[in-house]
Amino acid sequence: MSKLRTPLTELVGIEHPVVQTGMGWVAGARLVAATSNAGGLGILASATMTLEELRTAVAKVKASTDKPFGINIRADAGDALDRVDLLIHEGVKVASFALAPKPDLIARLKDAGVVVIPSVGLAKHAKKVAGWGADAVIVQGGEGGGHTGPIATTLLLPSVLDAVDIPVVAAGGFFDGRGLAAALSYGAAGVAMGTRFLLTSDSTVPDAVKRRYLEAGLDGTVVSTRVDGMPHRVLRTGLVEKLESGSRLRGFSAAVRNAQKFKRMSQMTWRSMISDGLEMRRGKDLSWAQVVMAANTPMLLKAGLVEGNTDAGVLASGQVAGIVDDLPSCAELVESIVRDAAKHLQAAAALVE
Repeated sequence: MSKLRTPLTELVGIEHPVVQTGMGWVAGARLVAATSNAGGLGILASATMTLEELRTAVAKVKASTDKPFGINIRADAGDALDRVDLLIHEGVKVASFALAPKPDLIARLKDAGVVVIPSVGLAKHAKKVAGWGADAVIVQGGEGGGHTGPIATTLLLPSVLDAVDIPVVAAGGFFDGRGLAAALSYGAAGVAMGTRFLLTSDSTVPDAVKRRYLEAGLDGTVVSTRVDGMPHRVLRTGLVEKLESGSRLRGFSAAVRNAQKFKRMSQMTWRSMISDGLEMRRGKDLSWAQVVMAANTPMLLKAGLVEGNTDAGVLASGQVAGIVDDLPSCAELVESIVRDAAKHLQAAAALVE
């Protein structure tokens, strides 16, 4: 099998420049271990786990693979430091963040030999975290699932590559070897994929829900602010259509109820939820209504992705759901992506006289 050596594979010690993102309720021990065993970088989603659940998940991954893997941590969570300490103590290779960690947290991780890879949505954010000592960044264009920005990967990626000199991993719209070849040609060090890994046989998402993804067309997702107050790319389900057309007041009251459920499930205190909310408001200029809505998301995602309730749940999805039509294993997926990427890169090199 072909090998593609990039600054990402060198930095993390993985075989292939392919990252499985830390999707809440999806990126558990089984998917992460399968991705890492396939030679990519699997990332555990810790935001939807209690600290003890995270400890158990890490133990399960370590029992299933001796390859590098990572943990995605919410830098604004009340117990973020406890999660960082767990990550360091367990010798986990990579710490990834959706919201940028502060310089002291980055320094703490780097002192322990951990590779720090925040996700960013703009070149200015990439410059900021690079200045703080981040080792690499993941940049997600608007085609990506979940919380996303308005700029397409084809423009966002070069803008970030021009702004920083650390490895940049491209996300948003990637699902095959052509995409990896294109990203490497831009100058990226690899690709990160969420929806494509959700749609594998190693993913624990219920089969009926996977079928719902596979049935989606390229126009089968929508970027909605009605889920949690922030732009969120999701599949067009009955609930989403209802949220989009319904009153804001009804959505807000549902959000309050779900926030209470999430509090019980995650064992967060009201105090820590409020302190998280204050941090979110500072960082993203959100209203209190949007902050409460943000606590809505984990429960709506759980209803869809874990309980299989596509009528009452929300299914975060990248636009690639409209083009993916199979459920390979992680090993089959990574192998085919790398093989096809090498083929496309060789074909492109042959054009040069």
